[in-house]
Amino acid sequence: MANQSGSVYGLTILSPIIDDPHADISHDLHLRMYLGALPRDERAPFAKVTSTHIARLTVMNDVVFVGSPAIEEHLKSQYLVFESNFDGDLDTYLRAMATEIPEHVDAVWSHCVGYPGIKNIEAFQAYMKKCQVTTTFYFADVNDKTVDQTLRALQTQAAVAAFIEKNQGKSAEEIQKAFSEFMQALQSAPTPIRGSGLNVPQRYQTAIVGGTSHE
Repeated sequence: MANQSGSVYGLTILSPIIDDPHADISHDLHLRMYLGALPRDERAPFAKVTSTHIARLTVMNDVVFVGSPAIEEHLKSQYLVFESNFDGDLDTYLRAMATEIPEHVDAVWSHCVGYPGIKNIEAFQAYMKKCQVTTTFYFADVNDKTVDQTLRALQTQAAVAAFIEKNQGKSAEEIQKAFSEFMQALQSAPTPIRGSGLNVPQRYQTAIVGGTSHE
């Protein structure tokens, strides 16, 4: 089904940016400055919308002309491009955006044509759907796991890699004992915080990098 891959919804929204020739600072520049200053860890806005797998916001100036025999075309305005993969249905997700990160939603989409604000959530949902483009390609191939399940799997993958590195060259008996301790430590480790680095037990953190990110 378009926009849906298993239990994950792929959202793509293109919102035209206001073009005001009399503005001291253009709306697209305001957007670039605001988006560029957002944190990209657990403090990121979409880390607070708990069903979010990935999210990205960017300003698109124009389409790229690839040369003949293609026809050169241009956009009528600049666009804010919003892409997100999340668990659940669209209406619930848009409501979560409006209620869980309202200040960020207003700060971003207030620079877009026709944005109604978030006080009327139904109007906000209708506006976002009007700007929606069908998603047919996904950046991630996770389609039947929740955010927490995915984070837990990544945590386990990273911890196992670190365990293997840490126990190279040991005897079978030593590895067996170490693995038993490793499993106990891994099972008791909390699920990683969305947007942060992976929460791997301290003694197995060698060579552990990454986590999930929200731009």
